Amino acid sequence: MVTASELRTGMAIRIDRQVYRVIDVESKAGTAKMGGTVKARLSNVHSGRSWDQHFRPLERLEDVELEKRKVEFLYGNGDCCVFQRLDNFEQFEIPTEGLGLVEELLQPGTEIPAEFFDSEPVSVDFPQTLEARVISTAPPTRSQQDSGRKEATLENGLRIQVPLFVASGEIVSIECKTGRYLERVRTQHKKGT
Repeated sequence: MVTASELRTGMAIRIDRQVYRVIDVESKAGTAKMGGTVKARLSNVHSGRSWDQHFRPLERLEDVELEKRKVEFLYGNGDCCVFQRLDNFEQFEIPTEGLGLVEELLQPGTEIPAEFFDSEPVSVDFPQTLEARVISTAPPTRSQQDSGRKEATLENGLRIQVPLFVASGEIVSIECKTGRYLERVRTQHKKGT
């Protein structure tokens, strides 16, 4: 059990037999006669619905422990992404709604952490950056300008803007939220993995 004043972003709590993830918490101090309040934005882990709730600071809430396990991305089929647990090979789906470019950037076989409650998948912890190979772009050029960009097509068909020095066949790091080029991945660093 935790008090409402102890709520933190990312925690999971159970209210009326429903499990919620804490998305955002804001505490407001009260006046002498009025107690403070804790405003929490919660997300139902099964339905994904958001819910804004107010609690008294000393109100007791049931916190739940989420179990972290590695899962493997198998494929995306438009409506959902299919993952497989590595411990028992059971498959489950996560809706693609709200994933943005993550679905396009994830490569089959990618292992990422997921959270489970009572053996049911709650969430998948998508990485902030992913790597992809450039399959076609204009030949690399050297320029006095650092801001020069050109279009490149990645192995998954996604088109992004990359610096002029990037060549076809190179691996680049991409920010998942925006699809923005971050850096060229040096091949000598990749040999150890």
